[in-house]
Amino acid sequence: MSWRVANACAERKFGSATRKQIIMFLADKASDDGSGIWCSKGTIQRHTELGETTVKRTIRDFLKEGILVETGARGCKNGFTVVYRIDLARIEALELTAEPDIETGATVDPVQTGPRTGVTVTGVPGPPWPPNHPKTIHKPPTRERGAAEDEEAEKVLACYPPDRLRGKADCLSRIRAALDDGVSAKDLTEAVKAYATESAGFTRSKVCFSDNWFRSGRWRAYVEDIARGREELKAKEAQMLTGLAGWVTDKHPLCRHITPGQIDALLAAELVTQAQIQAAGLRS
Repeated sequence: MSWRVANACAERKFGSATRKQIIMFLADKASDDGSGIWCSKGTIQRHTELGETTVKRTIRDFLKEGILVETGARGCKNGFTVVYRIDLARIEALELTAEPDIETGATVDPVQTGPRTGVTVTGVPGPPWPPNHPKTIHKPPTRERGAAEDEEAEKVLACYPPDRLRGKADCLSRIRAALDDGVSAKDLTEAVKAYATESAGFTRSKVCFSDNWFRSGRWRAYVEDIARGREELKAKEAQMLTGLAGWVTDKHPLCRHITPGQIDALLAAELVTQAQIQAAGLRS
């Protein structure tokens, strides 16, 4: 999803609630330049819950008006799906939804049009614009935190095959969202590297560009595989330590092959005692 395209569409009038609903759904699928919208009319109909005829008619109207532009087609199970681009220049030419500022000069009881900064009875300045006002300027996150998050996201994205990078701002935004949800930067980096290795040598038509890869959440399957592999490794290590503990308890001749690191792991897991280690002749 591109916030730039979505905000541009949200701030314009499209003539009806149906047209607005469809264009907002398409904006959710677009890159920052409005391109890369790949969804069938059936998909639009299912998600918006509008009639199929209504969706088809509206798409035709958008194409005639230049709001949408066909940029190609992509294969799918039913044949092919048209790829669209939202013309941002055409969108910006539409009428704004916001009410214009009205300046009527001073009256007997003038109405404040700016943020309230007057003094109250207690001498405390009045409130500024409300948080959802278009002119409200929200304080950005602290520089230290923002820089750290950006650096992590940049490192993850740097592992994506460079010939398939697209929509960098959108990718970084989705990476930061994943990190905020608790996904570790290490796991996400490994997921990107796993996909890069898996798809090495694929033709351009068979690969997934970075904006679509992160938007569709294809990294989740790789992260789950990494977590599953980590758990399997832990289980194997626990099984191995149990076997080594049996050697120590039985004073098996193979105890001489147990390494100092494995001895420390056995003691840390409390599978054997220091006395048993000494009795097996591993430590004096």
